[in-house]
This record gives sequence, C-alpha cells and structure tokens, in this order.
Amino acid sequence: MNTALAISLALGLAAFVLFNAVFEVRFFGGTARFILDTVDTLAEHLGKYNTSRYIERIKRERIIKRKENIYAKYNRLVEELILDFNIPLTLESFTSLLCICFAGTVLVVILFMQNVTLSVVMTISIFVGLLTYFVMQSKTIKAEKNENIMDAEDLICPLARDGVLVAIKKVMESEESISPNLRPYFQQFIDNCENNGYSFKQAITLLNRQLGPKFDSFTKKAVVFEYNERKGMADVFLDIVDENAVLREINSRKDRIFRRMNRDFLLKTGIIVLFFFYALSVEQFREFMLYNTYGKIINTVMVSVICLSFAKCQALQGDLGIGGAKK
Repeated sequence: MNTALAISLALGLAAFVLFNAVFEVRFFGGTARFILDTVDTLAEHLGKYNTSRYIERIKRERIIKRKENIYAKYNRLVEELILDFNIPLTLESFTSLLCICFAGTVLVVILFMQNVTLSVVMTISIFVGLLTYFVMQSKTIKAEKNENIMDAEDLICPLARDGVLVAIKKVMESEESISPNLRPYFQQFIDNCENNGYSFKQAITLLNRQLGPKFDSFTKKAVVFEYNERKGMADVFLDIVDENAVLREINSRKDRIFRRMNRDFLLKTGIIVLFFFYALSVEQFREFMLYNTYGKIINTVMVSVICLSFAKCQALQGDLGIGGAKK
C-alpha cells in the first residue's frame, strides 16, 4: 500500500465518520440490530429444539434401558460434569454449546494451519485434552465431597444410639461440624422428617440420593436400625468409622501416586514444548515447522500425542478410582 492510497483511505474514513455524526446517520445500526435479532432467533429455536430432545430422552430412558456404548458413556460423563460443576445446562444444551465452540475453534485453527483436515484433527485433540482436564477437576470435587461425607459420618455414627435423626440434629448444632457444602442436605433431611411429612426412610433415601454412593452403607444401616432396633445394634455404625479410616489411608496413597504421575507428565510435556519453542529460533526449522505441509503434520501429531497421552494418564487414574465412591 503506497502513501497516497493510505492517505485517501484515511480521509475517506474521516469523511464517512463526520457525515454520520453531523447528519446523525446510523449506517451500521440497522445491520447490527439485524445480526442481533438473527442470533436471538437462532438461540430461541436452538433452545426449543434442545428442550424437546431433553423431554424425549427422559421419556425414552424411563422406558428403555440405556445401552452401554460410546454415546451412553458420553452422556454419563457430561451429566456428571454438569452436576459436579453445577452448570445450569441440560445434556442437550451442553452438547450444542460444545459443537458451536468446536466449529469456531476449527475455523480459527484453519487460519493458522491452512489445512482443513489437520485443523479438524488438532481441534479434536485439543477438545479431548480440555475435556480430560475438566474430568480431572471433577474427580477432585468428588474426592473432596467424599472426604466431607466421611467426616460427617465419623461425627454422627458414635451418637446414633439415640436415633439417627437425633444424632444428626446434635451434630448440626455446631456450625463447623459438617461441611457448608453438605449442611443444606442434612438440614433438609431434618425438615423433611419433622415438618414436611416424610417418613424416615423417604427422608434418608432422598439424602442418600443427594450425597451419592458413599452414603449408601450408612443409609442401609440407618433404615434397619430405625425400624428394627435391637440391643447392641447401634455398634454397626462404628464399622463405618473403621471403614472410613481405611479409605482415608487408601485415598492418601492414591493421591500421592496420582500427583507424582501428573507431575512427571507435566514436566516431560513442558520440556518438549520449551525445546520446540527454542528450536523455532532457527530460521530453517521455523520455516519447515510452521509453513511446510510436512511440518504442519508433525505439529498436529505432536499436539495429538500430548493431548491423548494426558487423556490416557487420567483414564488410568480413573480405572483405579477414588476410594469411597462406591460401597
């Protein structure tokens, strides 16, 4: 662009802005309003479509048992993420948002890669890595929740001789005894028993559903104790305290192993990435890796290997599981 052309464009732009300001012309106002209305209409139709899909899925799952395939695994994974992170979305809305983000990311990557196939492969790898990261954070949330449940059980069980409801009320009297994240559930249990007309079994079953599988054992023993109390039966609750002590030791060992695995993976990945950026200082290497087709293929393979290795590392940790998740 020569100087004369640049000056002409600048003067033309200044004249256009001045014309709009003096005569109060909103040249782009109608266009912007049209775009916003279009986006709003598309969002409305997408919301209605997702709502209908959600209703159909709920009806279908009540009639037909879900088959264990890749779609079922994806649905279960997303539902767990939505629950753990308290995301205000349904499975269908989350999937639609994920597809939109995926398409947008592919378009951005194409600008740099100049190759549709490689861009799609790289974007898939990046999304697998991101999804794996959120799954890792989800496991951390679940582990913390299970630890809080065990702490609550350790306080309630020794007091259960006078009744589970009485024991929970005594423990709830102290502000710091039960985690703030769990207190609303236990308070709801108390209200359901005393004010909302629930039977003990209905109330504690609801509490069990809210707290998850870790609370299964306590719930079963509490129901038996409440309706079939006999002398010495309260001692069965002390078994839960012993089990929790063992689970804490197991979880502690697993946590140390997992931390070491993650640290080693991040260290090795960091070394590879730092070496790559250092090598880009060499002009021939930079030209080959960033602008040559074979270099772009190597970059795609490298990103894919890192993301998939991260996913595999977390999958191995997931297979070992978190102690106390199921009993």
